[in-house]
Amino acid sequence: MSDRKLLNSELGRIVPEQYKDLPESGMVVVLDNIRSAHNVGSALRTADAFKADKVWLCGICACPPSAEIHKSALGAEDSVPWEHVQDTLALVDRLRSDGYTVVAVEQTVSSRSLEQFTPEPGARYAFIFGNEVDGVQQSVVDAADFSLEIPQFGAKHSLNVSVSVGVVLWQWRSQKKQVG
Repeated sequence: MSDRKLLNSELGRIVPEQYKDLPESGMVVVLDNIRSAHNVGSALRTADAFKADKVWLCGICACPPSAEIHKSALGAEDSVPWEHVQDTLALVDRLRSDGYTVVAVEQTVSSRSLEQFTPEPGARYAFIFGNEVDGVQQSVVDAADFSLEIPQFGAKHSLNVSVSVGVVLWQWRSQKKQVG
């Protein structure tokens, strides 16, 4: 038996203009000083795949329009709403006042393992991902409601930030389906 790959035309995907008309997911992505435009583009593409309501680009993050972002985003910069703000810490205060639970994706002394995380029904989450070298700023970790850590079993102590975005958003979406 052959397992034929689907054509793009068979996937039933929406066009970028329809993305904004989808129901809110209750999740936003915050990129804290991501230095690589390719990582920003990849995060935007992943945010589109898992229906983030918005991507916040903070500090030194590159912003669209950018050929480097487009190379990895493949147009997601046109579907996912995004906004640049300079100060991540000020954004954390804003998101909390807007009703978000603020989650730093970082290895800390008190971080929860991602596999133990179950989103609360109806809750809104802002997941913060940090710089490729320094991670999420300590002041931002301190201001977050809690930290999530991705379990890892090899010799390295971190994943590429764009990979981390994919792992966390997949787990959030998977758990959200189970709790309603």
